Amino acid sequence: MNINSTVLLDNGVEIPILGLGTYQSGKGNETQNAVRYALELGYRHFDTAAIYGNESDIGIALKDSKVDFNDIFVTTKVWNTDQGYESTLKALDTSLTNLGMDYVDLYLVHWPLPEKRLDTWKAMIKIYEMGKARSIGISNYTEKHIDELLKDSPIVPVINQVEMTPYLYQKKLAEHCLNNRIQIESYSPFAQGKKINEPKLVALAQKYDRTPGQMLVKWSLEHNFIVLPKSVTPSRIKENADVFDFNITKEDLDYMDTWNEDFRVAWNPYNLDS
Repeated sequence: MNINSTVLLDNGVEIPILGLGTYQSGKGNETQNAVRYALELGYRHFDTAAIYGNESDIGIALKDSKVDFNDIFVTTKVWNTDQGYESTLKALDTSLTNLGMDYVDLYLVHWPLPEKRLDTWKAMIKIYEMGKARSIGISNYTEKHIDELLKDSPIVPVINQVEMTPYLYQKKLAEHCLNNRIQIESYSPFAQGKKINEPKLVALAQKYDRTPGQMLVKWSLEHNFIVLPKSVTPSRIKENADVFDFNITKEDLDYMDTWNEDFRVAWNPYNLDS
């Protein structure tokens, strides 16, 4: 396994197992330079969303790159205020304009918004059929939301992008997705830095002569989750990718799995009214 390794999604599209997350990366040169540096290191997977406000910056950096565009995988998402059938179609067109692209590799429903998510998914299917997205998926969906979607959908979402760390090990959700041919993609693998100095994590990192952040990225990879570490700092972007020359033993991975305490840094989708 290396930075160029991919996962085969249910629709036959390959997605790199490691991507650069860009939530709260800021606008302008900060995001552009982060993407440029990541490309130099070998990153080929970039995750953004309409609500992040940096689609245009990612588009600029990718356009300036000498990397073959066919080798790059780009994800963006429809935000809650744009959900619904017609508005989702328009939202993607806006995102494509911002990115400077004719299509995206993956388009996600950002949250399972009550009363609108089913119409939004119908629009996602239309987008897929039109070829404006090579793949479509979901984000922050619980088991209930997935079952609701699959009940009448002719297309299975290829990905469920969710918050996933040893401190929020959503094992039952992961198993439910696997049973329905949906790949888990984990965001906020560092829990926004709020657990990075945990003594047991630091001790385990020292055992492997790695940083705590590298252990958290590797934990996701060891579970066969696609992972999206976010940083705009060159040294950290490099550090987050330098995780393919070691493995966590089964004993230590099982130990990390026991750290789950339902610790979230994002809003809890299980709290949705419907």
